[in-house]
Amino acid sequence: MRITLTVNGEAHRLDVEPRHTLADALREGLALTGTHLGCEHGVCGACTVLVDGEPVRACLMFAVQAEGCTVATVEGLAGPDGTLHPLQEAFSVCHGLQCGACTPGMLMTAVHLLAVEPTPDRDRIRAEMAGNICRCTGYVGIVDAVESAAATMAGREDR
Repeated sequence: MRITLTVNGEAHRLDVEPRHTLADALREGLALTGTHLGCEHGVCGACTVLVDGEPVRACLMFAVQAEGCTVATVEGLAGPDGTLHPLQEAFSVCHGLQCGACTPGMLMTAVHLLAVEPTPDRDRIRAEMAGNICRCTGYVGIVDAVESAAATMAGREDR
C-alpha cells in the first residue's frame, strides 16, 4: 500500500505492507533508526514517537494507520544546524542516559509532557515518564533532565 506521512516536517510517500508497523516504516522505509525497538509489545516505550502531537508506541501502530498524519521522531529534535534540543542537552548534562536504548522514547515522551505542561513538578515528571522503562539510570537523571529542560525552555536558569 502507498501511504503519505509527514515526518519531522518533511512529506514522504512510502510503499508499505499492511502488516508493517510505523516503527518498521520509520526504520526501514525512511532509515530513521532513532526509533528504537525494545520489547515490540508496547511495554518498554523505546519506540515512542509523536503522531499528530500525541505519544504513540510505533511498534503497536500500523504504518497505514499513520496515513496523512504528522510524525515527530527523535531525529527531528535537534535544530537544522545540529544544535541540540534543550531536552537532549539536559539528558547529557544530567546523566539521563547511559546505554541509550530507552533514550529516544524518553525524549519524545518528555517533549510531549513539556508541550502540554511546560513547568511540571517532579512528581508529574515521574508519573509521565513511568510508561518508559530504563534499565540503566535509575530514573533520577531522567527526572533531573526533564526538570532542567523545562526551566531552560521557560527561560529560567534555576537548574
